[in-house]
Amino acid sequence: MEKQVKQETMALNGDEAVAFAVKQCDVDVVAAYPITPQTIIVEKFSEYVANGEVQTEFVCTESEHSAMTACLAASATGARTFTASASAGLALMHEMLFVTSGSRAPVVMAVANRALSSPLNIHGDHSDSMAERDSGWIHIYVENAQEAYDSIIQAFKIAEDVGVSLPIIVGLDGFTISHTLERVDVLPEDAVKQYIGERQLPNVLTHEGKTVPFKLDPDNPMTMGPNALQNYYFEFKRQQEEGMKNALKKIQEVNSEYAKISGRSYGNGLVDAYQLEDAEVAIVCIGSTAGTLKVIVDQLRQEGVKAGVLRLRTFRPLPVEELRNALKNVKAIAVMDKSMSFGGFGGPVFNEVRHVLYDVKEHPLIVNYIFGLGGRDTSPRNLRRIFEDIVQIAKTGHVETQVQYYGLRE
Repeated sequence: MEKQVKQETMALNGDEAVAFAVKQCDVDVVAAYPITPQTIIVEKFSEYVANGEVQTEFVCTESEHSAMTACLAASATGARTFTASASAGLALMHEMLFVTSGSRAPVVMAVANRALSSPLNIHGDHSDSMAERDSGWIHIYVENAQEAYDSIIQAFKIAEDVGVSLPIIVGLDGFTISHTLERVDVLPEDAVKQYIGERQLPNVLTHEGKTVPFKLDPDNPMTMGPNALQNYYFEFKRQQEEGMKNALKKIQEVNSEYAKISGRSYGNGLVDAYQLEDAEVAIVCIGSTAGTLKVIVDQLRQEGVKAGVLRLRTFRPLPVEELRNALKNVKAIAVMDKSMSFGGFGGPVFNEVRHVLYDVKEHPLIVNYIFGLGGRDTSPRNLRRIFEDIVQIAKTGHVETQVQYYGLRE
């Protein structure tokens, strides 16, 4: 498949784009519980099931914890499995996220990112999935509805690779992407199925001395997720890290392969650089904010300011070398976080980026802007001011306040 295929243009919001992608991916089991702002995803997919448009077993569970448990059980039998969640629902899954990744079950989950209580807030920030950043799941964050559609398709290809065998979160900003109607170009269903193929299972050696696919099978009994104490637990965790390392290469391969049939790629799949080749100042962010920042960069370029944007598409596994290479010539960087790390020094994206750049011989000056919590709007005018701030930092070589809360009443 080396030629772009003819595509259909549809008007979809981000949630509908996710549901349509899942519809095309020949998924065996979807287990889910509704929660704003992801409800549209499972609601729309349940319509496909009810209308007989898919041969998927849809399980409406009594909670998100149960939904992830059902997904894990289905995936363990060899089924292609999907779910969706957000905010408190994702938090309720917390225990089972670790069990799922530790069991090497390649479940794909869309997260319509939303703030966590208390106080109650239903709008978009990244506090929910960032709280799960060390749960052993791959994390991909998208910029718009088109990328949400494309990334769900790619996610099955990545997660089910035998060298990866890890679950994936695809994050889309709550309401900003999940509920906003956009143009989405969709592939023919047969092209998607051909691209993804059937789920491949790694082979393992059983207690009976047989080499069989790694799945629950009465004909070839095996134990998954056994009790592993001091003498084996460490090795299990180390294997998960190897899966993450393998994912770095696989994500790039899938991004490149997908471009051949769709005509769309997202940087190298790990990072998406915009006007960074000669940039002296840059903003690093994840999610939909990048789209607005690109417009501001275009304006600044016309004014002679060498500005750029680096969107961190893949947050786990963290693309260390790609971040270093993309930012190596920049004098000053602002990292934007739509979540907080309470009691820490700055937000989670800032901490990761600053850590990555620490050992670079001439690392840039770096500041953190925590913004948009609970869905608070950050206008293009305010985003432009951040560029103005780091232009000044680049000129003076001085950072007055390392961590700032942007758009906050204090």
